[in-house]
Amino acid sequence: MAPLSPLAPERFVALPPVAGVTLASARSGIRYKDRRDLMIAILAPGTTVAGVFTRSKTRGAPVDWCRAGVRRGKVRAIVVNSGNSNTFTGKAGIAVVERTATSMATIVKCRPSEVLISSTGVIGEPPSADKITSALPAMAKVARGDSDAWQAAAEAILTTDTFPKLATRTATIDGVSVTLNGFCKGSGMIAPEMATMLAFLFTDATLPAGVLQELLSRSNERSFNSITVDGDTSTSDTVLLCATGQAKHKRVTRKNDPRLRDFRRALDEVMVDLAQQIVRDGEGAEKFVTIQVAGATSAKSARAIGRAIGNSPLVKTALAAGDANWGRIVMAVGKSGEAADRDKLAISIGGVRIAEKGGPVPGYDETPVTAHMKGREIEIDIDLGLGRGKATVWTCDLTHRYIDINGSYRS
Repeated sequence: MAPLSPLAPERFVALPPVAGVTLASARSGIRYKDRRDLMIAILAPGTTVAGVFTRSKTRGAPVDWCRAGVRRGKVRAIVVNSGNSNTFTGKAGIAVVERTATSMATIVKCRPSEVLISSTGVIGEPPSADKITSALPAMAKVARGDSDAWQAAAEAILTTDTFPKLATRTATIDGVSVTLNGFCKGSGMIAPEMATMLAFLFTDATLPAGVLQELLSRSNERSFNSITVDGDTSTSDTVLLCATGQAKHKRVTRKNDPRLRDFRRALDEVMVDLAQQIVRDGEGAEKFVTIQVAGATSAKSARAIGRAIGNSPLVKTALAAGDANWGRIVMAVGKSGEAADRDKLAISIGGVRIAEKGGPVPGYDETPVTAHMKGREIEIDIDLGLGRGKATVWTCDLTHRYIDINGSYRS
């Protein structure tokens, strides 16, 4: 694994058990030597599932398999490999998915359609079905739900990541405590469209698949769909939310049930936490950037403008250099294709108003802004002055290290 990102959390959280979830990981040798590259999650019978997936037109075979499985609303196991993404692999890639699902289904005694598959890594190379299926029986025998198992599972799905990404929260439904755990991977090829990277969330709450789907889709917009590292959307993006139904609260049947208020809060917090960890582990990143856009014609427009800024190589390289070149932000707003008025636009960095009313603020002193730009945490605020739409987007800077990582990715 590469040296730890300078933006990594100071402490890594230990995840508690979630009733109805056990996990295991293994070194199967798909691509990496002596490194975990395969993980399984075994789920209690009756577990419901929701998912969001990449909008890429060249998506991988595992994504198609998962989309079909999620529509059925039930899941008994998840199998994830890293190293090879099983994308653009034709019939051979489909065969790997089918063999993996059938093998795992035999172990946990369910239908293959109740086994969901994800893969991440190099495009164009299917993982070895033999290496995966031969490892599954032994993994299933040692699957457990303690914090070490969660940590190992999170490590097994990493590619260019420098640290595993985990989060946990608790909530109450009808006075009954429920747990929500999640882990994800992602470092490069991050510009979500519907979802991003791979993320797996588990709760012991008792929630039907339809309600889960509404909750996940809503929270996804505020989290994974609000980050960008490099402007590229992955072919393998998958986010799954599983509910084992082991918590003994009263049945919930409606997405707008007021009893779900605290669960929504916990889900939002876990997903935003994980999404921000991905940005903090952006390939070569040295600065974590929060872009807040207000005054847009809609929230959708605000998010698009925020992402235009966050995806701009010129903005990102200025951030890397600590250069308070706010003209690049003006450029990014203008190129977004969203409604904007030059004479109403206002820009602040680090809380200092830089530009407004079509030009720089009279007497603007760049000194405090430059000092802010030299730090690890950068704040950019945009006010379009057109409406009430607002959104927050998180991104990182663009350093030469990004080129180093991606120039040698397959070697």
